[in-house]
Amino acid sequence: MKEQTNASAGKDKPQKRKGPKKPRKVTESYLRNSGMFYLQRFPASSGHFRTVMMRKVRKSCAFHKDQDIESCTKMVESLVQDFISEGLLDDESYLRGMVTSLRRQGKSRQAIMAKLKQKQMPDHAITQTLENFDEENFDDPYEAEFLSALKIARKKRLGPFDRKQKYEFEKALNALARQGFGFDTARRVLELKSEDIERDYPEYQVFLS
Repeated sequence: MKEQTNASAGKDKPQKRKGPKKPRKVTESYLRNSGMFYLQRFPASSGHFRTVMMRKVRKSCAFHKDQDIESCTKMVESLVQDFISEGLLDDESYLRGMVTSLRRQGKSRQAIMAKLKQKQMPDHAITQTLENFDEENFDDPYEAEFLSALKIARKKRLGPFDRKQKYEFEKALNALARQGFGFDTARRVLELKSEDIERDYPEYQVFLS
């Protein structure tokens, strides 16, 4: 009898409907808390941060018809300026950090430019920061692109790292081209012998690791 009672009781419980979460109304406190939460998880430029917050605003205004999107936009802009003055948004530091991270991942100049333009950083600022990084970290700034390509070749086991000779030269060349490396740089990497790397580039072992 107890089993029947429990079973029937379970059937009588109302089922909770799971649907999309209703967007909250836009207020200064909501935007600030939401913005702080975002920056705790992700680094962001001021432009990208503005885009993220405006996405929230548009979603909220589409749901809450009584809200004025122009007023909400002004609140977002005010928040961005507050965060800049408080040091929570710093485009120069963000750009330096991103360039350092991407270069050390082996990203090409072209790939770094594309990535940071998506984050709404201006071309001239990206170019200058990348040039500064390369000049500070390499005896010859032009070697930065070559070493980046060499690192990608190692990750993808191309050229001197292709122990099983899995890739033909043209296929390996195309693989590096898709990563944004020029023909001359890619060819130089692929024509290296594995034993040449440690002998000819000992000063760059930290970069390659």
